[in-house]
Amino acid sequence: MASGIVDRLIARGVEIPNPYMVTIGEEVDIDRISTSGVVLFPGCRINGASTLIHDRVRIGTEGPVVLEDTRIGAGCELSSGVFKQVVLLGKNRVGPGAHFREGTILEEAAGAAHTVGLKQTILFPWVTLGSLINFCDCFMAGGTGPANHSEVGSSYIHFNFTPNQDKATASLIGDVPGGVMLDRPPIFLGGQGGMVGPCRVAYGTVAASGAILRKDVVKPGQILFEAPRRSFMAPNVTGLYRNLKRIVTNNLLYIANLKALEAWYHRFRPLFATGPLGPPLVKELQKVLSINMAERVRRMGQLVEKLPESLSVYRRVMGDGASEKVVAQKTELIERWPQIADRLLCPAADFESGALRERFLSAAEKGRAPGADYLQGVSALSGQARKFGTAWLQAVVDETFRAAASGLEKLALEPPRPIPAGSGEVR
Repeated sequence: MASGIVDRLIARGVEIPNPYMVTIGEEVDIDRISTSGVVLFPGCRINGASTLIHDRVRIGTEGPVVLEDTRIGAGCELSSGVFKQVVLLGKNRVGPGAHFREGTILEEAAGAAHTVGLKQTILFPWVTLGSLINFCDCFMAGGTGPANHSEVGSSYIHFNFTPNQDKATASLIGDVPGGVMLDRPPIFLGGQGGMVGPCRVAYGTVAASGAILRKDVVKPGQILFEAPRRSFMAPNVTGLYRNLKRIVTNNLLYIANLKALEAWYHRFRPLFATGPLGPPLVKELQKVLSINMAERVRRMGQLVEKLPESLSVYRRVMGDGASEKVVAQKTELIERWPQIADRLLCPAADFESGALRERFLSAAEKGRAPGADYLQGVSALSGQARKFGTAWLQAVVDETFRAAASGLEKLALEPPRPIPAGSGEVR
């Protein structure tokens, strides 16, 4: 027997071909489910008070779908799978067997083929994932449209769990200040490959099929091949954290980019939130991004908790050859982390330049057409507006990084800057 909430949705105009095979929790607010073109196929199970389903959404086209506190923009199609605390901003196509977990955001027209796992993952417009992919703890941008988009090939893995058993491993593939302008070269990660987080990858990078990225790609427009390697063995000592400076730099830079994205989601995105479900969708987007940022700070904190033991291991292994510099770096990070974590969780407004922001918003307003959606709004930005916008968001990144790194004198962190074409390297 169909539930009362299912009957009410049918009465409002939602298409449910077999109401006896659809389950909807009583906590679901039916006012947050559009009555325009929504189809719930057999096998749908929908729960969560924050669930939101916009116009022309088709759920369960190829099998059962579980939704829990998932927010879905207009024109999406979910074939089958599980979606929990996820935001899909519109025109997203997701193949069967999906497993999208908390903190995941797909911006407009980003999508995935079959059997893809995501968690704390952010994909900018048009980013496309193939099949049989595990791509958790990543941000990816790049591309100018559906015919020129960033792509991850089938059977790709982002390795996000280390032998030291931590997950301070998020990888920044592209960036926020340039990526939001939707005019950067695409990034291609070839199938049967992988990336060992935390990594940074520049725009225009092509990683050949089968390549495993273990180092940062800091020069744009490179193609990477992985030469055949000899297998070898060496003593393994868990917990040393030999490259702490790179780990901390990449984690702080990732969080700083999320802080810039927070500013963008609060200042620019709402301009295109139209209709009764538009503003609630943006509000939910902001919440999920906050979940993502809190997760990154938490994972970095878990690594720091391991450092006292790491110091003991380091002194035992190195003996008289132990470097006082390394000891000082780890000790400083242990002592300063609580203050750094608090700073990283401050709102983006604390790191913004109001003057840069207002210059951008003023320039953006001049070219904004009434009724334009988000992609149209970004496309209409003038060259000057793009310059102002990137400068505003880059300032947020720089200030966030500076505020965190200023307490780490021993590590002497410097915010990585874009490397001009013709210089730089993979490192």
